[in-house]
Amino acid sequence: MEAGIELVFGASAVRLEPRSIPVRSMAAGLSASVWDPNRVRVVFRSSAASADDLSALAGLASLALTELEAGLNLLECRREELSLLAEQRPTAAVLLASSDAASRALVPPKLMGILNVTPDSFSDGGDFTDVVRATERARAMVAAGADLIDIGGESTRPGSEPVAEAAELDRVLPVIESIRSAGIETPISIDTRKSEVAGRAIAAGANWVNDTSAGSYDSAMLATVSELACPYVAMHMRGTPRNMQEAPRYEDPVHEILCWLRERSALCLAAGISPTNLVLDPGIGFGKRPQDNVELVRRTAELRSLGVPILSGVSRKAFLGQLAGVESPRARTGATAAAVSLCVAGGAEILRVHDVELAAQVIAVTAAHSGLFPKDLYQP
Repeated sequence: MEAGIELVFGASAVRLEPRSIPVRSMAAGLSASVWDPNRVRVVFRSSAASADDLSALAGLASLALTELEAGLNLLECRREELSLLAEQRPTAAVLLASSDAASRALVPPKLMGILNVTPDSFSDGGDFTDVVRATERARAMVAAGADLIDIGGESTRPGSEPVAEAAELDRVLPVIESIRSAGIETPISIDTRKSEVAGRAIAAGANWVNDTSAGSYDSAMLATVSELACPYVAMHMRGTPRNMQEAPRYEDPVHEILCWLRERSALCLAAGISPTNLVLDPGIGFGKRPQDNVELVRRTAELRSLGVPILSGVSRKAFLGQLAGVESPRARTGATAAAVSLCVAGGAEILRVHDVELAAQVIAVTAAHSGLFPKDLYQP
């Protein structure tokens, strides 16, 4: 990169010119104090080429520069000072943009209601394969508070096999068309790994693409999404649904998944996907052990260092059943509510759920206790 700076905390570096690819998660212990809007707190790697810019940074009166490890630096300073320097120095501009993206204000999250039109999904397979029932389910979710309807025609449960493109299209297109014909205007996301399905679903009335492979399954996906100019959810999954639960292993799941998501986000942006259309999903339950899923939920705040909205999908997942001692996915409502609450408190901006009404209540209470309640809530 021309400015000699490689961002670690925040994905904004790959949004700017000159570009660089962030390489690892923020250092442990930063999340507790990163949200002060008047201060910049960012981790970065520097190179010899950035010596002049680093010298300029050293002139900031409020600067605290700490070397965390070889070549990895923690910069802290007043935002106002860095903003003035950013007008003259590209390195300062990149640092400021990254900090602003990652420390954006917490907001009550959006609810993405799950509508699987498959015969074999892990929780509700076969429930909504009928177009009329699927349309009524969409209407009920919207009435319960869904901001998005996520329609999927291919199960990605552990051990599942890929579905032929034609079969997937036969499942999802009639449902999308029926929902739109019924006058339901709520945005629809198409849950697919296939670019052809994504393109035809958008043409039929869908608005978002939700890709559990983040473009790694279909090499044409990223270019297709760029051309569609629609919101795109890129999810982490180690392996494929068929083999993802065959002995997954991580040393630090949050760190490793953040690294992978940064790399994929860089590829998304390089393909022409607008940063304002990008959403990242850590893929809870996809190629993770129970303890990995727990860490991802517990450390949701660290995922915000990616600098783009975070989607969390914890609804009815198997690890919740293991923790709560509940075998049936449909009976994991209490465990799901607890996990959703933790994700909201951590700053997740989209929650993908089966039970929209329950999640809406969880969000309302958790958001209030997190300082995100409506401004007029306590007005007489």
